Amino acid sequence: MDISSVIDTKVNEKFPQINPGDTLKVKLKIIEGERERVQTFEGVVIRIRSGGFGASFTLRKVFHGVGVERTFPYHSPRLESIEVTKHGKARRAKLYYLRKLSSKAARQKIKSSS
Repeated sequence: MDISSVIDTKVNEKFPQINPGDTLKVKLKIIEGERERVQTFEGVVIRIRSGGFGASFTLRKVFHGVGVERTFPYHSPRLESIEVTKHGKARRAKLYYLRKLSSKAARQKIKSSS
């Protein structure tokens, strides 16, 4: 028995359409003890996994010379907002090759608006 047959699955409409190569700002609710705050993670989308409630996307950024990757469940109630800062021009679905590149070489080309 699949959970999607019990629960009506639909695309989370409050978030924009994202593609591999896009640079995103993701705001997440973090609970520390009794306090709740919002944390921002900005990075390039290197992977999108679809599949109903199991959908997720992975962002990668370089922080103080160390590569950091974080996977976010698309339907998580902790996700507050997703903002696309740049639309990247990617010719592949998974951008794992960015893990081997450094600084300027890892930058994505920006999609032209025209």
